[in-house]
Amino acid sequence: MFASNLPGLALPAFPWDTLAPFAQDAASHPEGMVDLSVGTPVDQVPPFIQHGLAQAANSPGYPTTQGSLALREAAAGWLQRQRHVSVSPQHIIPTIGSKELVAWLPTLLGLTPADVVVHPQIAYPTYAVGAGLAGCQAVSADLHDPEQAQFLAEAPVRLVWVNSPANPTGEVLEVEQLRRVVDWARLHAAVVVSDECYAGFDYPDDPRGHAPAPSLLHPQVCQGSHANLLLVHSLSKRSNLAGYRAGIITGDPSLVDALLQVRKHAGMMVPAPIQQAMTLAYADDQHAQEQTQRYRQRREVLLPALEAAGFRVDHSQAGLYVWVTRGEDCWTSLAWLAQRGVLATPGSFYGPGGAHHLRVALTATDDHIATAASRLAAAG
Repeated sequence: MFASNLPGLALPAFPWDTLAPFAQDAASHPEGMVDLSVGTPVDQVPPFIQHGLAQAANSPGYPTTQGSLALREAAAGWLQRQRHVSVSPQHIIPTIGSKELVAWLPTLLGLTPADVVVHPQIAYPTYAVGAGLAGCQAVSADLHDPEQAQFLAEAPVRLVWVNSPANPTGEVLEVEQLRRVVDWARLHAAVVVSDECYAGFDYPDDPRGHAPAPSLLHPQVCQGSHANLLLVHSLSKRSNLAGYRAGIITGDPSLVDALLQVRKHAGMMVPAPIQQAMTLAYADDQHAQEQTQRYRQRREVLLPALEAAGFRVDHSQAGLYVWVTRGEDCWTSLAWLAQRGVLATPGSFYGPGGAHHLRVALTATDDHIATAASRLAAAG
């Protein structure tokens, strides 16, 4: 038998595996578990997108890595309408979801072990995983904070991630904060990548909410130049296409072209039927507005119930998550919820700064959100 002594990749354990005992406790509730831990959509894929996918099913040839012109034009149209960002369709690439892009971007950009990747202090774990895959050092820092930016002034930073609206906190970075990151990165010859997968989930009529979050590529942020800037977006949440694996990357034309060449060699192609579905999704705003309304209504049910149960809501201005704390270790709060048949995500998954918080997802059915709220109200 062939035996391999390859060491493999030294990556951390997959954090959600540690939730198993808490999920078991929550599932033992007499009325079953309400799972608010993983941000996976539960609402249907809009029928017109399903139909478009089916219509494109007879696609025997290879798709192009760059994507169809129709898709790129639709994505550029959405960016202009909804994000007030102007990019050429030539400078958009479809990606196999956004997680693939996040995980492999340091490698695709040619970063080396001598380089540093900066990600937010409380952040989606895949930013650090991507640095690990490339052999880089991952450093958690919020470069819109002048003190943290100064601390890294001499570090060999080559890639900086920003995420607004943020996963897990729902925090929104303002124009001035984003501009500080751009200015710092340009001074230090670093690339800034903005993960805007939760763009559009804004709640301006909610006292805790926020008007539309500004984009990294907005002229007020980038001062009219996309140099050294990239934007990542996904249709997983906007159009409930998590199962389709559908996203885009755009920004600095030279960086986009370099990524395209590498992705061609690596065979990173989005299937043609998915491209057709993406084209329809980006061309239509109504279905996305309806989905945002669903999440807004779920927020209105869940947030007061969490507060009544003794949780304080922090940040949570936008996006699909509520960031809450009872001022205790997150695992204690997690166990308390599990005893009531509700599963959330411990904030420690997202860095030491989340050790006293939970991330509670709005990605559950109306009935499940109402059930969770009822259990919280009874506990309070």
